[in-house]
Amino acid sequence: MVIRWFQKNIYVLFLLPGLILYTVFMVYPLTSALGFSLFSWDGLVRGVYCGLDNFRTVLQQAPYNIRFWNALKHNTIFFGITFVLQSTLGLFLAVLFTRQRRGYGLLQTLFFLPYTLSMVIVGFLWLLLLNPTWGAFNKALHLLGLGKLAQPWLGQTETALFTVIMVNAWRWLGFPILVFKAGLQGISEEYHEAARVDGASGWQVFRHITLPLVMPTIGMVTILTFIWIFNTFELVFVMQGSSGNPYYSTDILGTFFYRTAFGDSTTGGEPGQIGIASAIAILMFLIVAIVSYFGVRMIRQSEVEY
Repeated sequence: MVIRWFQKNIYVLFLLPGLILYTVFMVYPLTSALGFSLFSWDGLVRGVYCGLDNFRTVLQQAPYNIRFWNALKHNTIFFGITFVLQSTLGLFLAVLFTRQRRGYGLLQTLFFLPYTLSMVIVGFLWLLLLNPTWGAFNKALHLLGLGKLAQPWLGQTETALFTVIMVNAWRWLGFPILVFKAGLQGISEEYHEAARVDGASGWQVFRHITLPLVMPTIGMVTILTFIWIFNTFELVFVMQGSSGNPYYSTDILGTFFYRTAFGDSTTGGEPGQIGIASAIAILMFLIVAIVSYFGVRMIRQSEVEY
């Protein structure tokens, strides 16, 4: 009987490997984290059931609530600046690269190349370049006559977060350029030609034809960017440590989670807060899931049939 059912529903066999992998690597860790968050912990030893106390600790009890809202604010700023850059500079370069001009292929490759590098390599590379004593970045400013702008970019609370965001954008920008270009190339040239015949300028063609048709692609990349930013950890950890130095000015949810779960050797942070760390992980998942859900709905509503 079971064999007969599988014969009628043969597609289930093709879905089964993916379903097993998804269950093992996604569903099980998530449900385990939810279970861990409902208990008190003494190091790695599970204690008594405490309900939602760990969530209350994260959201209401100092210093966890202060660190959580501070990290969430930094993640939001991180996403906001990255979104603006990819939606302006990224889209502009994608439009530029759709034109068949000599050298544009090489430029596109150069923009995409940093995306192929590991975050650890990127973080270490820029850590060297931004060294305030002998780093190449400040030396270049002096050679250009802009020595007054040279400063310890990663050592000041005013500039550290923005600097890390710019390094992340340097690595990330090649990906949205590539996806935007693919979306732009999927738009029929007939629409552009029809608009030009009707007397539309280049800006009007872009504003009323190209942009609405490429909007679903922009929305998809925006959601992927949001998910990526809220899962960021390696870059900040390599460049600024698990405390988000200086003085938590670059602290994000990923480093806050790591510090809570495993402690911080540089500051003597208390290790082994498994229950509280699991609560942080669940909150991160809920933020990403809710924003992604409404983002997908907005993309579907903005789709233009053509």
